[in-house]
Amino acid sequence: METSDRPGRLAVGVLGAGRVGSVLGAALAIAGHRVVAASGVSDASHRRAAERLGVELTRPDDVIARSDLVLLTVPDDVLPGLVAGLAATGADLRGKLLVHASGAYGLAVLQPASDLGALPLALHPVMTFTGRDDDLVKLNGCSFGVTAPAMLRPVAEALVIEMGGEPVWIADQDRALYHAAIAGAANHMVTLIAESQELLARIGVEHPGRLLGPLLGAALDNVLRLGIAGLTGPVVRGDAGTVRKHVDALILAAPEAADAYVALARLTADRALAAGLLKPEAAERLLDALGGNIWT
Repeated sequence: METSDRPGRLAVGVLGAGRVGSVLGAALAIAGHRVVAASGVSDASHRRAAERLGVELTRPDDVIARSDLVLLTVPDDVLPGLVAGLAATGADLRGKLLVHASGAYGLAVLQPASDLGALPLALHPVMTFTGRDDDLVKLNGCSFGVTAPAMLRPVAEALVIEMGGEPVWIADQDRALYHAAIAGAANHMVTLIAESQELLARIGVEHPGRLLGPLLGAALDNVLRLGIAGLTGPVVRGDAGTVRKHVDALILAAPEAADAYVALARLTADRALAAGLLKPEAAERLLDALGGNIWT
């Protein structure tokens, strides 16, 4: 099927025209590939397919039949069932690139399709997508966690670069830990900051985000440049009295946040102690303030 005057251009199908699928499909279209079909069920998927991909939604089997490369951009828990279903229907997958964008899964989840001749790739953009119009811009310079069979590594690398990304190779057996690391950092950071904003608003701070912005920007810059050596604050200083005041205040204002604070303070103290930033006697005082053992 003709897709472009440029060599190596592919007909692209999208199974799951959600936030991620519509962005990756649009990025491949900008690179000269042609999105020919997409599937989805929600009103938002209909809108994204029309606005971002320029196609109407159709059945999954039709997407497979018309495509050279199929993006499987569905939620993680849906992905194994989708692949198993495609294999069970007897869809002609021979020679088709099957690309999922899950961080937690590697190539094993695509095995039922690979057994039928599909070419499996795991291309996970290390980015958060909100469904806003600037999502596509976020791909520029974005890293992708890439897992591919040896013979398909050049293909995987080329696709990522065409989408404006940078491939980072992740071994198949390391995908779960890789995803835990990045999701823990990004998702839990959002929760922590949202919680901080709510606590500040509760005591009358009118613009919590404005107050937190410079501090959080500096902290992020510090840790990305220096690692744990960029740590500041009462835990690394060994200010057990201050830490205890924090815990007591949180128990009264937001008990669910107090538990998280204690767990993170213990982890912070443990990391600081191991790095030689916190003296053992200061760690002992923090242990008492936190009400438990920071060593395992």
